[in-house]
Amino acid sequence: MAKQISELKLGILGGGQLGRMLIQQAINYNVTSLVLDPDPDAPCKHLANYFENGSITDFDTVYNFGKKADIITIEIEKVNIEALEQLEKEGKQVFPQSRVIRLIQDKGVQKQFFKENDIPTSPFQIVNTKEDIENSQIPFPYILKLRKDGYDGKGVMRINSADDLNDAFDAPCIIEKLVDFEKEVAVIVARNAKGDMKTFPMVEMEFNPEANLVEFLISPSTYAESLQQKAENIAKNIASAMNITGILAVEMFVSRDGEILVNEVAPRPHNSGHHTIEGNYVSQFEQHLRSIYNLPLGDTTSITNAVMINLLGEKGSEGVARYENLEKILAIDGVFVHLYGKKYTKPFRKMGHVTIVDIDRDKAIEKARYVQNTLKVIA
Repeated sequence: MAKQISELKLGILGGGQLGRMLIQQAINYNVTSLVLDPDPDAPCKHLANYFENGSITDFDTVYNFGKKADIITIEIEKVNIEALEQLEKEGKQVFPQSRVIRLIQDKGVQKQFFKENDIPTSPFQIVNTKEDIENSQIPFPYILKLRKDGYDGKGVMRINSADDLNDAFDAPCIIEKLVDFEKEVAVIVARNAKGDMKTFPMVEMEFNPEANLVEFLISPSTYAESLQQKAENIAKNIASAMNITGILAVEMFVSRDGEILVNEVAPRPHNSGHHTIEGNYVSQFEQHLRSIYNLPLGDTTSITNAVMINLLGEKGSEGVARYENLEKILAIDGVFVHLYGKKYTKPFRKMGHVTIVDIDRDKAIEKARYVQNTLKVIA
């Protein structure tokens, strides 16, 4: 007889906020959670049934940790792939699969995958050295991205002219043609081992230009139904081509002429899906659990309008975190606060998020702007 969900221990590589919110959902299913993280005070520390302080990039540490779990998942892509491959050989279930994580760890391989599978994406060139960058065939201005280890806006720079090349990364990179886009959007798709797939409705994003982080997210989108359907189909096509089990977040651009181009993907719960906790019938975290445990996928329909704001550490403020004006925003209807349990704040560090729900989209946005200007994370 197949084991019940509560009988299969869940190992999570990474103990940050994504792992924390995944555990909060796993508790509802009575799942035993094990977490490995290099930070002794990681946000997951007090929620996990078992917490281990250790490197998620070291073979032996990841391998020995993985042996304690039945199903292993990630909340960050920078993990030791070789250890996961060995665990898979020994019969452990790793979702997303190690081959998917390997593909996504390298943005050059990821872009090549899009090209080979007819996924619309901006023109690009793979470069290995600063000299390659200087001899690029792509005209200025363009975007330069490190192939590995870039995240949350790090490892990405805009090269406007030859004058910027002195500061360019001297490492394997991709050069992408600059897209004249109208809006950044995202679709999260879930796929279980049976091959069942469901997408969450497309969301629109606004970025903090200084930190290059999602600052503001609106769900559902008001773009034409045909464009939203196209975006959802692209996300499904990627998930199918990857043969992934789990959640896949697909970040895209809507160009000014109405085309959709894929920017990049993440094989895990994602910042562009936090609003689903209150805004949709099933959250991205529950959907990820359903996917990796090969359960029926939940109803992704939006319940109402939802706006999500990232709580970032204030510029120029570093130290033990305090949340200024929390009482003021909690006095507003439809405001849901999620603090990530990080003791220390620093400029632009993700310290939490707030979701605002309202049947009136404009009111939800208005409340969100107020929250954004009022709630501050300071030292």
